[in-house]
Amino acid sequence: MDTKIGALDVCKPSSNEVGSLPNGTAMAIQNSVPSTVINSSEATLGRHLARRLVQIGVTDVFTVPGDFNLTLLDHLIAEPGLTNIGCCNELNAGYAADGYARSRGVGACVVTFTVGGLSVLNAIAGAYSENLPLICIVGGPNSNDYGTNRILHHTIGLPDFTQELRCFQTVTCYQAVVNNLEDAHESIDTAISTALKESKPVYISISCNLAGIPHPTFSREPVPFSLSPRLSNQWGLEAAVEAAAEFLNKAVKPVMVGGPKLRVAHAGDAFVELADASGYALAVMPSAKGLVPEHHPHFIGTYWGAVSTAFCAEIVESADAYLFAGPIFNDYSSVGYSLLLKKEKAIIVQPDRVTIANGPSFGCVLMKDFLRALAKKLNHNNTAHENYRRIFVPDGHPLKCAPREPLRVNVLFQHVQKMLSSETAVIAETGDSWFNCQKLRLPAGCGYEFQMQYGSIGWSVGATLGYAQAVPEKRVLAFIGDGSFQVTAQDVSTMIRNGQRTIIFLINNGGYTIEVEIHDGPYNVIKNWNYTGLVDAIHNGEGKCWTTKVRYEEELIEAIETATGDKKDSLCFIEVIVHKDDTSKELLEWGSRVSAANSRPPNPQ
Repeated sequence: MDTKIGALDVCKPSSNEVGSLPNGTAMAIQNSVPSTVINSSEATLGRHLARRLVQIGVTDVFTVPGDFNLTLLDHLIAEPGLTNIGCCNELNAGYAADGYARSRGVGACVVTFTVGGLSVLNAIAGAYSENLPLICIVGGPNSNDYGTNRILHHTIGLPDFTQELRCFQTVTCYQAVVNNLEDAHESIDTAISTALKESKPVYISISCNLAGIPHPTFSREPVPFSLSPRLSNQWGLEAAVEAAAEFLNKAVKPVMVGGPKLRVAHAGDAFVELADASGYALAVMPSAKGLVPEHHPHFIGTYWGAVSTAFCAEIVESADAYLFAGPIFNDYSSVGYSLLLKKEKAIIVQPDRVTIANGPSFGCVLMKDFLRALAKKLNHNNTAHENYRRIFVPDGHPLKCAPREPLRVNVLFQHVQKMLSSETAVIAETGDSWFNCQKLRLPAGCGYEFQMQYGSIGWSVGATLGYAQAVPEKRVLAFIGDGSFQVTAQDVSTMIRNGQRTIIFLINNGGYTIEVEIHDGPYNVIKNWNYTGLVDAIHNGEGKCWTTKVRYEEELIEAIETATGDKKDSLCFIEVIVHKDDTSKELLEWGSRVSAANSRPPNPQ
């Protein structure tokens, strides 16, 4: 049997990968409840739900109206602490809630029954794959229609209208169908607390005729619900730390690699503490970029197998021991199952489980507790980092562009690097932006998000909307391919409407470039749009928006100066025209390996 990490059928996901709540979340919820009586006109189901959202940190809810949710929306927007962000379609509303949750820790969207619910479903599935707490609220059928054998509109025409619920059962960790007032309070509380505890989306359906009805259970501020802290099993923790320390202290050149589940485990600080104490070379998996500080003195780059940043893979794969904290080894992150790692050299730390090489697994051990305790047991060993420094050669510079020479992507990102600061955040769309943005060196405090596990093209438009709404103090830089933009372009409208200051770099290379490098065909060529003209039409003179096309480096420099200067308070849309074959070398390598993995012939039966 193949024992390589990232090889087929080796890395089985844990059946329970639940992280803990952010520090203080439970306390914030409990302490935010004054003991005041609510006016009877406000003691409604809709206002109760709105207050609950505000209590957990949701101050913006992304919505699309429909006849089943209109009354509910009335009561949600009547809550002073909650802002309604009307989106152009349900998919983008879900993506926006996803982006919002990445910054705030939880997000929410509201859509209508079935036609809205099934439209938002793809975004909810993406949030589930990325371990994001997201409250998906649906305005449901009138409570009197349940069990009547009636056929309702917005359904597939059958008297059984549970299709939506059954679909959501596969992509949410809890489903609450609220069709009576007696247990509405309990159902809503259970759903919200489950989303926070499991760090996954939940589904709440509210019957359209109930949202505006008062009930005694809503006559006071909601009774605080307690989110019990998750604790490590102390004996298991001590045993795991002892075994891991013995394993690592025997190693000559150990390294540590951060994975995407650092977020769900809330273990980023503990991971840095371990790096500080151990002296190990510190790398990050591609899907965890932004979760590990790249200004750390022992940071060596992104570990992504054959497409790692320079000299990183050589150090990681030549190590005699590696600790992976919160990894996901799928076909994308393993570059078509081609990682040169061995299970017998690895310690795999998941949010609540530690596995040491071919030895034991320790359950009920929280990642942050394990990393902090391990930091006190390890001998300092900076051998791997010293080896990295010996072989490291600084990045070269792209060939200088001649005057009026067509702009190259590597020149674009050379200028983007200079734009980054603690006051910016990067959103990278699925495609070559994955690879180009991976090479950006993030300064302290600079945000970074992309959707690697689900990889849904078009995600970034809605996610940019949600992320920017959550952190208005940051200037978001979004890098979106033309193919992806065509999927979800409409909600640039919502960005302008809400006064966002994002800079969108629309990379126009005439098609689905990432698909071209995996398997080319005529289906990867798209109709070219006048993208700046489209955004100008969306702007329509209302709000602050500035657009430009750039074809040469001189125009790019001027556009960046304008976007960060005179137009710093506007949404800026910069369409970058590049050659259709201008791709990163990493995409070329990655695409060929993923293509090989996809095209493996069937095993003989």
